Amino acid sequence: MACILTRHVIRQRVPVPANTQQLRTMELEALRSIYEGDECFKEVSPVSFQFRIGEHDDSKAFILDISWPEMYPEMAPEISLDGFFNKKISSETKQLIISGLEEQVEANLGTAMMYTLFEWAKDNQEALMENHQAVVTAVTLTSNSDLNAPAKKKEKKEQLTKSQKRKITCRTDNKGELPRGWDWVDVIKLSRTGGKEED
Repeated sequence: MACILTRHVIRQRVPVPANTQQLRTMELEALRSIYEGDECFKEVSPVSFQFRIGEHDDSKAFILDISWPEMYPEMAPEISLDGFFNKKISSETKQLIISGLEEQVEANLGTAMMYTLFEWAKDNQEALMENHQAVVTAVTLTSNSDLNAPAKKKEKKEQLTKSQKRKITCRTDNKGELPRGWDWVDVIKLSRTGGKEED
């Protein structure tokens, strides 16, 4: 009898220690009170946050996406710069920012660190983005026929007088449509009059 051994990874939900859950709750309340009304901070969910470093129209601004794993703050949070806002940042610059934040995470592991990470990124924005050159992602294609084509003339709208407008509105309902049967022919009236007899 042959026995085939396979390797299975079984993941069990490890209950989050009460102390860890309490730390997370306290940090969440602190973040909400510190950044209340701050347009740079956004709570995506109770375990996922976005923080914009720099002004919205600044070419060196970027958004940090940070998510808490189940065992945070005992485990490092997940840091990402993959958002659409960060498309203009080169991958080398993104890696530099993430490696700097990971150093801060290692130094603060086991404690509430979100405020520390956000403030470190704000304080070091210039150093992190000093070699930043915007990545061009859009290419515009034009053909010669489009450039040489004459501009289309706008068709002039017919100008109506007040009396013409009044006449139209009297004939139509509130939607601007003529009433049902406006062009119907009265068959009975036509049958009575008949055609003219030819002599």
